[in-house]
Amino acid sequence: MLEEIREQPAALERTLHSGLRRADAFRRIIARRRPRLIVLVARGTSDNAALFGRYLLEITTGIPVSLAAPSISTLYQARLDYRDALVVAISQSGESTDTNHILEKARTQGALTLGITNEPSSSLAALAEHVFLVRAGKEKSIAATKTYTGQILLLYLLAYSLSGAVRAKELERLPGLVDSALRLEPEIRELSERYRFMHHAVVVGRGMNYANAFEFALKLMETCYVVAERFSSADFLHGPIALVEPSFPVFAFAPPGVTWGSIGTTLEKLQSLRAEVVAITDRGNRDAVRRATRVIELPRRTKELLTPIPYIVPAQLFTACLAEQKGLNPDRPRTLSKVTLTL
Repeated sequence: MLEEIREQPAALERTLHSGLRRADAFRRIIARRRPRLIVLVARGTSDNAALFGRYLLEITTGIPVSLAAPSISTLYQARLDYRDALVVAISQSGESTDTNHILEKARTQGALTLGITNEPSSSLAALAEHVFLVRAGKEKSIAATKTYTGQILLLYLLAYSLSGAVRAKELERLPGLVDSALRLEPEIRELSERYRFMHHAVVVGRGMNYANAFEFALKLMETCYVVAERFSSADFLHGPIALVEPSFPVFAFAPPGVTWGSIGTTLEKLQSLRAEVVAITDRGNRDAVRRATRVIELPRRTKELLTPIPYIVPAQLFTACLAEQKGLNPDRPRTLSKVTLTL
């Protein structure tokens, strides 16, 4: 897992280099057949990438986005009208049974289909009309890391294809931002020692980093066996904050930008409850430093739209180091396999 986390700058470089050509070609197709609706379908970590995609695509393109519920089709056999829709299936392996089922059905029902996968010879790549490939190389750890950030990068390229407010030149900064985040590994390893006996936690994010809250919590659950709940900072204040007591661990994605008001208010409330708050933020965000117990500061300031990829890296490093502290193998979590088949 750690090795694959460290491979991300190079994997992102490869993905961006090849993906831009595909994105430009897809842009020409979209110009002739612009969708009125986008449907994203995925499971597990890929579903967290899809959650990010919903925010990104709606914010930058103005096209409504839905996250598919596969059981509507696989169990209830409902027939959906996908005319004028773009259906995007996201899968690391390309072999997720229900994801592929939805994509295949959507294509027969009139949708324009796109697959995002790390496996060019997968079933997903064969089913989709168009394919964006993550160029991460083989991912051996069950805990997905480099394929998650690769999927997010390709969702940026999808927004670019749809003439959204995403500039290819800005995406070229991402590998360097991730490289800077990786330099925090010694600091994060030392921090993880404090949480060796942690069994419960909450992860909070909002907007562009809401999906990262889900992904961080998933990694804590599957690699460290920590019961981790994840919330939007807005939803958290509507009830779940009641579970917080002194020293309760809360992890927060806290970038400067439009979501800071909500996140900052949440951190202030948690501070009054004497919770143990770890904030992931940009260097120089003094408000976050004042309101959190501990802070992981990324070395370089980042435009909020671009924060999700560099911000998830400290969370990945933390979970890998925490698993080591707990004497667990994050590459082989109990009862899990790399490809999960569900309907």
